[in-house]
Amino acid sequence: MYNPYSLEGKTILITGAASGIGKATSIESSKLGAKIVAVDLNAEGLEKLMPQLEGEGHLSFAGNLCHEDFLKVLGENAPALDGVFLCAGVSDTTLVKFITEEKIQRVFDVNLTAPIMMLKQLLVKKKINKGGSLVWMSSYGAEKVEPGLGIYAASKSAVNGIMRAYAKELVSRKIRSNSIMPMMIRTELLSTLNNISDKDWEKQEAMYPLGFGNPLDVAYAAIYLFSDASRWITGTQIRMDGGSNL
Repeated sequence: MYNPYSLEGKTILITGAASGIGKATSIESSKLGAKIVAVDLNAEGLEKLMPQLEGEGHLSFAGNLCHEDFLKVLGENAPALDGVFLCAGVSDTTLVKFITEEKIQRVFDVNLTAPIMMLKQLLVKKKINKGGSLVWMSSYGAEKVEPGLGIYAASKSAVNGIMRAYAKELVSRKIRSNSIMPMMIRTELLSTLNNISDKDWEKQEAMYPLGFGNPLDVAYAAIYLFSDASRWITGTQIRMDGGSNL
């Protein structure tokens, strides 16, 4: 059956694969024929994920992407890759007058430094195939900043900047680099924002004509960027807002 979005024959590494958007993308990509290299800090979550993947040949690596030793192990042992989804991330709800250096470091280490250093290992080891696709998890919050999300927004703005650098520097190898910028997605990450009441969430969702997004919405965007259907797209930010900015 004709399918320009098929991932048959592709191997895709996904960070943050044990939950949320990363988990949804792993499962859906496997349904379209991809072999998945699932990476997450949560070893138990990875064990639960693997039986949910369709097909064979999937791999998992449990470890901290902020640790150089783990990144070296990943660089040495990962197979040749056709796609990388830099999906692992953390949030923060600190108002600017309460920001500390430690909080900045925590968010930037996970959201920016870790994916950069992981890609360095994969590129040095020549693990990303010609024609490969890098997909960065950014956020609409990088442009539409809400109170308390300054550190998070700054980290995602930086993601968009470095994404374009990869697009520029790797285009000679036909390696593409793009980011996805969703607004509110119902994931486990929302549960960390425990200073927001249920009533506040209801008010927020009322601002979205299409409602809040879910992990599958973002997974399908990532799959498009992995597929050959997007072969002519690089250095681009895909905005997903549920109609809230109409």
